[in-house]
Amino acid sequence: MIKRTSIYSIMVMLLVVTSLRGQTTNSGVLYVSKDTKFATVARFDNKESGEFYNDGEAFIYSHFNNDGILDYYGETGFTQFVGNAVQQLTGTKVSYLYDVFFNNSSNSVPFQLSGALDISGISDFYQGIVDNDNFGGSITFSRTGTHANTSNESHVDGMVYKAGSDKFTFPIGDGGFYRYAGISQPNAPSLYTAKFFYENSDGLYPHSQKVNSVDAIDHQEYWRIEKESNNMDEILITLSWSIDTTPSEFIAAAAQNSLTVVRWNEASNRWINEGGNINMDDQTVTTAVTGYGVYTFGILNEADILPCSLTVYNAVTPNGDGIHDSFVIDAGQTDCIRDLKVQIFNRWGVKVFESNNYGENGEVFKGYSTGRLTVNGTRQLPTGTYFYMVDYEYGDPSANTRYKQTGYLYLITD
Repeated sequence: MIKRTSIYSIMVMLLVVTSLRGQTTNSGVLYVSKDTKFATVARFDNKESGEFYNDGEAFIYSHFNNDGILDYYGETGFTQFVGNAVQQLTGTKVSYLYDVFFNNSSNSVPFQLSGALDISGISDFYQGIVDNDNFGGSITFSRTGTHANTSNESHVDGMVYKAGSDKFTFPIGDGGFYRYAGISQPNAPSLYTAKFFYENSDGLYPHSQKVNSVDAIDHQEYWRIEKESNNMDEILITLSWSIDTTPSEFIAAAAQNSLTVVRWNEASNRWINEGGNINMDDQTVTTAVTGYGVYTFGILNEADILPCSLTVYNAVTPNGDGIHDSFVIDAGQTDCIRDLKVQIFNRWGVKVFESNNYGENGEVFKGYSTGRLTVNGTRQLPTGTYFYMVDYEYGDPSANTRYKQTGYLYLITD
């Protein structure tokens, strides 16, 4: 790490920074060291030849432009965008920031982002929506980047990128409403994108084209979640509902256990049921997915809420006493269920077990990790709460109708 004293930083700043009609321009090397503060009242412009490094505190009170190098050395840099008028965040080069603070109450959408921000620390969305949807900019959370204080009054209106291997909640919204989506921890460093649309998807993805088990498609909102990396991760995604944007009949369906996540399947050109575990307290639905693209909520047909009378025993105590030694799925009507697949994820959303023929040839979950995984399969998994997904075909074989059931299981290995 390069270390410089606060006095040296100030000397360099005097040599390379010029002011024209209140504008602050940097065309040399400017370093704000730890415990040092730097502020610009008018526009800040980091030129193509400029290098700006911030390990202290930088206060940007007006427009911000970066065409050069903008980065940090340590993990203490704090950049605050604080204004009393609309602030344009522009530039041709990526601005690498650590901690960020957005606070501007002059307008409901005061931050116009046409440049590129990369945040590795915490982004505090204190006040003001960051709009990159209408201005063509990008915002990426890399490494352990995360956010706080996200709300209807402060979020990102547009697409958000997440790079790394941490679980993440995307701080996205549209039309003045914060409507997040979340992903679990990938098995390897990956790049995901997410965007929320407060609009009807029917014109682009016809709601009449859906699997028979789905009775209705949410006509007021949808998300697009994509994975830009090539590794074949299977993760959990979480969608949130809200009385502000979600139709009332879909919120009512959640209380009746008939709310599900649906995805537009490009291959079959129809909406398919991705299942999901409903959390009434958090107002979310979580499910395991392998495909990406367009998601929203669906309502299941009453007959398809729990087909085949499947019973899942969600306690596993593999102590050899013959009681709950494995994850038991009672098919009930054995001729109703076909092609039973099971996936189990730990509390971080990392897959620890998978089977495409569950129950056959003794292939059951006994508290050990199996499959193409990162968890050591020779040792028993620790006691805790895990997330399961049961996926099977049912009904008329010619209809190829599948059902996903999700929930939590409790593993006790102590």
